Amino acid sequence: MKAVLCRKYGPPEVLSLEDIPKPQPQANEVLIKTRAATVFAGDCELRAFRISATWWLPVRLMVGITRPRQPILGQELAGEVEAVGSDVTKFAPGDKVFAATGLPTGSYAQYTCLPQDGPIAPLPSSMSFEEAATVPIGGLNALHFIRRAQLQPGERILIIGAGSSIGTFAVQLAKNDGAMVSAVDHTAKLDHLRAIGADNVIDYTSEDFTQLGKTYDVILDIAGKSDYGASLKVLASEGRYLLANPTAWPMLRGLWTSWTSARHVIFALAKEKAEDLVHLKHLIEQGKLKTVIDRRYPLEEIVQAHLYVDSGQKKGHVVLIVAHAD
Repeated sequence: MKAVLCRKYGPPEVLSLEDIPKPQPQANEVLIKTRAATVFAGDCELRAFRISATWWLPVRLMVGITRPRQPILGQELAGEVEAVGSDVTKFAPGDKVFAATGLPTGSYAQYTCLPQDGPIAPLPSSMSFEEAATVPIGGLNALHFIRRAQLQPGERILIIGAGSSIGTFAVQLAKNDGAMVSAVDHTAKLDHLRAIGADNVIDYTSEDFTQLGKTYDVILDIAGKSDYGASLKVLASEGRYLLANPTAWPMLRGLWTSWTSARHVIFALAKEKAEDLVHLKHLIEQGKLKTVIDRRYPLEEIVQAHLYVDSGQKKGHVVLIVAHAD
């Protein structure tokens, strides 16, 4: 089968399309014929190993010291079940599914084996493979943080990095909860943030949200670039500050803030579960959640796809189209 391999850390050019053996499902696994995958910022960070000092050593030990232990990148996909292991009862050949693969197994390949008990769900009836492939990572992470925010109708939430894969879903989920959403991102992303429901947009290249005279019940920092002290000044007295990509110092300050005030600083990682993916599927089919696809690339143009995501101009999602002989 065709797969994109990352045999060393570095720029997009380290990625190569190669022929490797097709995997065979173990007893509790399903073999998925991948029709679409995605490239998101996390893939590029792993490829280049752009990891903050806080997480550098543990992540390096997990993914590979001198080179990637798992050379196939990609963390989400959509496709068809081609075969199942002897113990599989939840899926059958021919089922259309979307899934999060996690780090141990990559999605930049024509075929992928995943455990049946992992975050796999039937494809939303209203979505194509390309659309559905964009949902698992961004959707599950957004759902996690919006749930932790415990939004009430009418509350004000500020989402930093709102034009990202996670951010575009977080905007919509917050609106579904009845919140007033202010979205922070680059100039080029503001129109599409308005289109998916943001009540207010802030261009971080020309405005500082901490200087606008507004306060928020919830601040969700997806980009990991907010100034901790300045952000607290615009957080309500019993507000929630969620950090999706924290470093050591904000985490320590967050613990202190939570202990010594009525504010809560939250930085727990999302747990990817099948039941949450099914919940997102239902929201999609009810018309309450949609995806934003910026660009599509064939698997053969993986280097160009990574170059574009690395540019920081991505608006929503970048999709990889995985072709097959059939």
